[in-house]
Amino acid sequence: MKQKLTFVVLLLLIVSLSGCKKEDMALKDGYYTASAQEFSHGWKEYITIMVKDGSIVSVEYNAMNASGFIKSWDNAYMQNMLHATGTYPNEYTRYYAGQLLEGQGEDPIDALSGATSSFTSFGKLSEAVLEQAKKGDSGIMLVDTVEE
Repeated sequence: MKQKLTFVVLLLLIVSLSGCKKEDMALKDGYYTASAQEFSHGWKEYITIMVKDGSIVSVEYNAMNASGFIKSWDNAYMQNMLHATGTYPNEYTRYYAGQLLEGQGEDPIDALSGATSSFTSFGKLSEAVLEQAKKGDSGIMLVDTVEE
Protein backbone atom coordinates (compact mmCIF):
# COMPACT_ATOMS: atom_id res chain seq x y z
CA MET A 1 0.00 0.00 0.00
CA LYS A 2 2.84 2.37 0.89
CA GLN A 3 4.55 1.65 -2.44
CA LYS A 4 1.34 2.38 -4.37
CA LEU A 5 0.86 5.63 -2.50
CA THR A 6 4.48 6.63 -3.13
CA PHE A 7 4.11 5.76 -6.81
CA VAL A 8 0.91 7.83 -7.13
CA VAL A 9 2.51 10.81 -5.36
CA LEU A 10 5.59 10.61 -7.62
CA LEU A 11 3.40 10.31 -10.70
CA LEU A 12 1.36 13.37 -9.68
CA LEU A 13 4.55 15.28 -8.97
CA ILE A 14 6.00 14.44 -12.40
CA VAL A 15 2.76 15.39 -14.16
CA SER A 16 2.49 18.69 -12.28
CA LEU A 17 6.14 19.59 -12.98
CA SER A 18 5.81 18.81 -16.67
CA GLY A 19 2.71 21.01 -16.76
CA CYS A 20 4.67 23.89 -15.26
CA LYS A 21 7.35 23.58 -17.89
CA LYS A 22 4.79 23.76 -20.70
CA GLU A 23 3.25 26.87 -19.17
CA ASP A 24 6.72 28.42 -18.82
CA MET A 25 7.39 27.69 -22.50
CA ALA A 26 4.05 29.10 -23.71
CA LEU A 27 4.10 32.42 -25.53
CA LYS A 28 2.13 35.16 -23.85
CA ASP A 29 -0.23 37.29 -25.91
CA GLY A 30 1.04 40.70 -27.01
CA TYR A 31 3.52 42.48 -29.28
CA TYR A 32 7.24 41.86 -28.86
CA THR A 33 10.22 43.53 -30.53
CA ALA A 34 13.92 42.75 -30.64
CA SER A 35 16.27 45.20 -32.35
CA ALA A 36 19.96 45.22 -33.15
CA GLN A 37 21.95 47.35 -30.70
CA GLU A 38 24.01 48.96 -33.43
CA PHE A 39 23.66 49.96 -37.06
CA SER A 40 25.47 47.67 -39.49
CA HIS A 41 26.29 49.07 -42.93
CA GLY A 42 23.83 51.89 -42.21
CA TRP A 43 20.93 49.63 -41.15
CA LYS A 44 19.52 48.41 -37.84
CA GLU A 45 17.59 45.14 -38.12
CA TYR A 46 14.55 44.33 -35.99
CA ILE A 47 11.82 41.72 -35.51
CA THR A 48 8.34 42.39 -34.18
CA ILE A 49 5.94 39.55 -33.51
CA MET A 50 2.32 39.48 -32.43
CA VAL A 51 1.18 36.58 -30.24
CA LYS A 52 -2.50 35.77 -29.87
CA ASP A 53 -3.92 32.79 -27.97
CA GLY A 54 -0.35 31.58 -27.38
CA SER A 55 0.57 31.44 -31.09
CA ILE A 56 2.57 33.77 -33.30
CA VAL A 57 0.08 35.32 -35.73
CA SER A 58 2.29 37.99 -37.30
CA VAL A 59 6.02 38.52 -37.88
CA GLU A 60 7.73 41.62 -39.24
CA TYR A 61 11.44 41.41 -39.94
CA ASN A 62 13.22 44.33 -41.54
CA ALA A 63 15.86 46.99 -41.01
CA MET A 64 15.79 50.77 -40.89
CA ASN A 65 18.37 53.45 -41.38
CA ALA A 66 19.01 56.36 -38.99
CA SER A 67 16.17 58.40 -40.54
CA GLY A 68 13.71 55.51 -40.12
CA PHE A 69 13.56 54.52 -43.79
CA ILE A 70 12.80 50.80 -44.19
CA LYS A 71 15.43 48.74 -46.01
CA SER A 72 13.00 46.64 -48.06
CA TRP A 73 11.55 49.86 -49.55
CA ASP A 74 14.94 50.99 -50.90
CA ASN A 75 14.76 50.22 -54.65
CA ALA A 76 18.35 51.25 -55.37
CA TYR A 77 19.62 48.98 -52.59
CA MET A 78 17.38 46.20 -53.89
CA GLN A 79 18.80 46.43 -57.41
CA ASN A 80 22.41 46.49 -56.19
CA MET A 81 21.92 43.55 -53.84
CA LEU A 82 19.93 41.51 -56.36
CA HIS A 83 22.68 41.79 -58.97
CA ALA A 84 25.43 41.09 -56.42
CA THR A 85 23.86 38.23 -54.42
CA GLY A 86 20.73 37.01 -56.19
CA THR A 87 18.35 38.15 -53.45
CA TYR A 88 17.17 41.42 -51.93
CA PRO A 89 15.71 42.66 -48.64
CA ASN A 90 12.03 42.41 -49.54
CA GLU A 91 12.56 38.76 -50.49
CA TYR A 92 14.73 37.51 -47.63
CA THR A 93 12.91 39.42 -44.88
CA ARG A 94 9.62 37.81 -45.92
CA TYR A 95 11.31 34.43 -46.31
CA TYR A 96 12.78 34.44 -42.79
CA ALA A 97 9.64 35.94 -41.21
CA GLY A 98 7.48 33.34 -42.94
CA GLN A 99 9.59 30.50 -41.58
CA LEU A 100 9.35 31.85 -38.04
CA LEU A 101 5.57 32.21 -38.38
CA GLU A 102 5.13 28.76 -39.90
CA GLY A 103 7.38 26.99 -37.40
CA GLN A 104 6.13 29.03 -34.41
CA GLY A 105 9.71 29.40 -33.20
CA GLU A 106 10.09 25.66 -32.73
CA ASP A 107 11.49 24.72 -36.14
CA PRO A 108 14.95 25.68 -37.40
CA ILE A 109 15.16 28.48 -39.95
CA ASP A 110 16.79 27.72 -43.31
CA ALA A 111 19.33 30.20 -44.63
CA LEU A 112 18.67 31.88 -47.97
CA SER A 113 21.66 32.03 -50.29
CA GLY A 114 22.89 35.60 -50.61
CA ALA A 115 21.45 36.71 -47.26
CA THR A 116 23.62 34.79 -44.81
CA SER A 117 24.62 37.83 -42.75
CA SER A 118 20.95 38.67 -42.26
CA PHE A 119 20.30 35.01 -41.47
CA THR A 120 22.74 35.24 -38.56
CA SER A 121 21.13 38.45 -37.31
CA PHE A 122 17.66 36.99 -37.75
CA GLY A 123 18.61 33.99 -35.63
CA LYS A 124 19.82 36.18 -32.76
CA LEU A 125 16.85 38.52 -32.99
CA SER A 126 14.25 35.76 -33.23
CA GLU A 127 15.74 33.97 -30.22
CA ALA A 128 15.51 37.20 -28.20
CA VAL A 129 11.96 38.04 -29.29
CA LEU A 130 10.76 34.52 -28.46
CA GLU A 131 12.29 34.79 -24.98
CA GLN A 132 10.43 38.07 -24.50
CA ALA A 133 7.16 36.45 -25.58
CA LYS A 134 7.67 33.61 -23.09
CA LYS A 135 8.20 36.15 -20.30
CA GLY A 136 5.51 38.58 -21.48
CA ASP A 137 8.12 41.37 -21.65
CA SER A 138 6.87 43.95 -24.16
CA GLY A 139 9.91 46.24 -23.93
CA ILE A 140 12.26 46.48 -26.91
CA MET A 141 15.09 43.98 -26.46
CA LEU A 142 18.44 45.24 -27.78
CA VAL A 143 20.59 42.45 -29.22
CA ASP A 144 24.24 42.36 -30.24
CA THR A 145 23.97 41.09 -33.81
CA VAL A 146 27.49 41.96 -34.92
CA GLU A 147 29.28 38.93 -36.35
CA GLU A 148 32.57 38.12 -34.71
